[in-house]
Amino acid sequence: MAGLNSMEKKLAEYKCDTNEAICLKLVRYPEDIDDESTTFHPEYSHQLYGDDEVAFGYKGLQIQLYYTAGNLSTLFRMTYSAKVKDSFDFVEPDDVEGKIREIIPPGFCCGTDDFVSLLEKEANFRPFGSLLHTYTVHNVEEGDDFTFQIYKADMSCAGFREYHERLQTFLMFFIETASFIDVDDDRWDYFIVFEKYNKDGETLFATVGYMTVYNYYVYPDKTRPRVSQMLILPTYQGEGHGAQLLEAVHRFYCTSPKVQDITAEDPSENYVKLRDFVLAKFCQGLPAFSTDKLLQGFSEDMATEARENLKINKKHARRVYEILRLRATDMSDDEQVREYRLEVKRRLFGPYKKNQRELTKMRKYLRPEELASHVSQMDTQVQHEELERSYQQVLGDYRRVIERLAQA
Repeated sequence: MAGLNSMEKKLAEYKCDTNEAICLKLVRYPEDIDDESTTFHPEYSHQLYGDDEVAFGYKGLQIQLYYTAGNLSTLFRMTYSAKVKDSFDFVEPDDVEGKIREIIPPGFCCGTDDFVSLLEKEANFRPFGSLLHTYTVHNVEEGDDFTFQIYKADMSCAGFREYHERLQTFLMFFIETASFIDVDDDRWDYFIVFEKYNKDGETLFATVGYMTVYNYYVYPDKTRPRVSQMLILPTYQGEGHGAQLLEAVHRFYCTSPKVQDITAEDPSENYVKLRDFVLAKFCQGLPAFSTDKLLQGFSEDMATEARENLKINKKHARRVYEILRLRATDMSDDEQVREYRLEVKRRLFGPYKKNQRELTKMRKYLRPEELASHVSQMDTQVQHEELERSYQQVLGDYRRVIERLAQA
């Protein structure tokens, strides 16, 4: 038994955390390749290496996935200090390399020299599709303005299909439930953010992030664009690119009379916060959302103006109204604060009322112990506590949006 424990300990030395082992990089200059400060790591690797995100069979494992900053030409290599088979010939290591090969398209290189020669061709790289929007970001540390551009592309753009195959590999590492889309379906739209920069007097472009949108058919003659995936690469996060991208995409669809409204598929918490900010920024300029009208409550005029001018559906318009009304509420006026709290809580109480209606219908079908369990879930005291918790959570979220609107 002792021998088994010592064997287990020795074998445990060949386990690696795959989130630490995978080293990602966007390379602009040959010296970036060996510069550790340019490396970043995945948030997730469970889709490749299982829920525990562990690879077995190697000591000091490093999985290097380096991309040229613009065209995303890829270098893939794997290094390690020891392999389990060298010491234990009866134990097989995991197929670490095979898992990466499943998601990266063919055409990658395995040697630094080949990669550097691809890097030299970056000067020829140009963004795909049509330019929608240009903006600048001021970098306080460097005391300089940086230029960014957003393009809309589709699979008819020469070279875009292959570029997109390389770009989507990042989804596996930064979106928890990511999956690759069917690019042969022409109802997909692609929006890509690039940084425009100068290197040795030449204009170059670096990939910053992207969004995919699917155009659903709405009877009889409309479409409903639904945001599917959105990713700003880690090296650019926190600089406002997500808001710029979402704004540009909204503006693009707002010009089309065919578009009913814009929605999102299974939005993450971060996406909802971003959408709250962007939609509130848009709506604050609409006449129906003026301060005096906000204090009178949510109206059909608000829903109509948001839909007709900005392709925002009623549910999202209502949420924007609550954010802007909170901003318009005088917090020293007890009556205004009370009215606001009651109105938001009434909306939050909707699901509880629905549950109670369903419970009333179910009473005759439930056994006594099932009924007791449902009734206990509906306990008034519990409901009030839950409602207050939800309200405070919503209030915190809205205040963060209001702070961001003030900064913008």
